[in-house]
Amino acid sequence: MKVLASIVLALTAAGPAAACTRDEPACGVPMGDYRVALPDVEGPIPAVIFLHGAGGTGRGTLGMTGTVKAITDRGYAVIAPDGLPWRSDRSGGIWSFRMDVVRETPRDEAAFFDEVVADAAQRHDVDPDNVILAGFSAGAFMVTSLACDAPESFAAYAPVSGGFWRPHPDSCDGPVRLFQTHGWTDGTVPLEGRPLGNGRYLQGDILEGLSLFRDANGCARPDASGKRTTGDFLRRYWTCDDGTALEFALFPGGHGVPAGWADMMLDWFEGLPES
Repeated sequence: MKVLASIVLALTAAGPAAACTRDEPACGVPMGDYRVALPDVEGPIPAVIFLHGAGGTGRGTLGMTGTVKAITDRGYAVIAPDGLPWRSDRSGGIWSFRMDVVRETPRDEAAFFDEVVADAAQRHDVDPDNVILAGFSAGAFMVTSLACDAPESFAAYAPVSGGFWRPHPDSCDGPVRLFQTHGWTDGTVPLEGRPLGNGRYLQGDILEGLSLFRDANGCARPDASGKRTTGDFLRRYWTCDDGTALEFALFPGGHGVPAGWADMMLDWFEGLPES
């Protein structure tokens, strides 16, 4: 993580480790709050940061008990940050992935996530070099945006039910290791995208977004290198430049985090070659 060492030193004086669980006060860093669910393993602990959807909270993320348990049972921590307050007429938080859409006063989310990882490393013995950034819906928009702009920030990225907004970026920095998951019948974030705000904003096209990551990963061809299935998931993957990974999993449901996603994603992550 960028500037991680200096952040760790700055946070070392934060006092004794706090539990920061779903039912206890959140852990605070200068730019915001987060909660954590820890596995029963010795550290350093790998982790999945999971970003909630629009109007959600970190506490709500840890209420996704099936997904959280699947991750902690594999020996990973689940770190659940809070987005900043959204609008006066909406509770919960949102992420600053599009300045003209989400907030009048955006937050530097990459810097916030750096603070969260550094604090979790100091308080909870999380391994800062072994963190996956994942998220759902608006959280997935944030994950996709950061994967494009700063792919070196995390070990891998795993957006669920979200991608880019239009206009799509011209290019991504790359290379990246990314596992994208989406529902075939998703009507909130359709595969093709949709207009919002009386046409002022446009969600992007999921497949078009994947083409940006193929370019960043040096893929010679647009067609998948291979296909496989995991239960109901239909998966396509691209084998491109060394150190890169790109996979797309389609499931038959709508807008949600599907059962089986956590184990499938972690199997993918653990099967990647060391970068």
